[in-house]
Amino acid sequence: MSHHRVEARNLHFSYPDGQAAIQDISFTILHGEAVGIIGANGAGKSTLLMLLMGILFPDSGEIIVGDTRLTPKTLPMIRERLGMVFQDPDDQLFMTTVRDDVAFGPRNYHLDEQEVASRVREALAQVGILHLRDRAPFKLSGGEKRAAAIATVLSMKPDILIMDEPTSSLDPKSRRMVMELLKSFEHTKIITSHDLDMVLETCQRFLVIKEGSVAADGPAGEILKNPQLLHSCGLEMPLSLQKCPICGDQTKNFKSG
Repeated sequence: MSHHRVEARNLHFSYPDGQAAIQDISFTILHGEAVGIIGANGAGKSTLLMLLMGILFPDSGEIIVGDTRLTPKTLPMIRERLGMVFQDPDDQLFMTTVRDDVAFGPRNYHLDEQEVASRVREALAQVGILHLRDRAPFKLSGGEKRAAAIATVLSMKPDILIMDEPTSSLDPKSRRMVMELLKSFEHTKIITSHDLDMVLETCQRFLVIKEGSVAADGPAGEILKNPQLLHSCGLEMPLSLQKCPICGDQTKNFKSG
């Protein structure tokens, strides 16, 4: 399934003020992979996601999805394959009901209403909030908003899910709900987060970004059990891999991916 493949080749990007945000980043993500992109604040994670989605375009280098190079001309085609859930659900929920928010994308592709309704039901059922379809988004809890935002992407039937901080600002119950959702999806997944325990559960491979470059790329076990690497990149080992009295020593249950 080559259309599920994402490749970045020698990406460079600087903001108008001259700040170099991405410097010579290259990687390939294959069908079915779940890849966590981690790094300290300001490392370039969100900028990288915006480049992958065509919200920004690189100063040099290229992004290829399947066999198609990302350009302004191919952007509509690329966005049929990639679906991004933003860090703040309110950036994706703006209609009067959850149903209309989830229907917005399919309607923009001029699908008939029967197909739109089918996609809305399927997406809401998949994230477990079909019963909230007529609720106003602003009346939802944080976890419900996150699920609704994910449903707006799923209704477009993307091949690849891109998620920016999917568990940020969630209470423990909502965080666990989102984590179980992510683990249930068979899509190719690209996830950025500071919640390394969440990414540990949902991703088998990690890209570590430091000052706009790839500091490491490999199996989760190699990355997250390397305290020197994590410290040099402004990160700490996940609590579930530390010998602490609260979490206990869970390393014996950890698989290297």
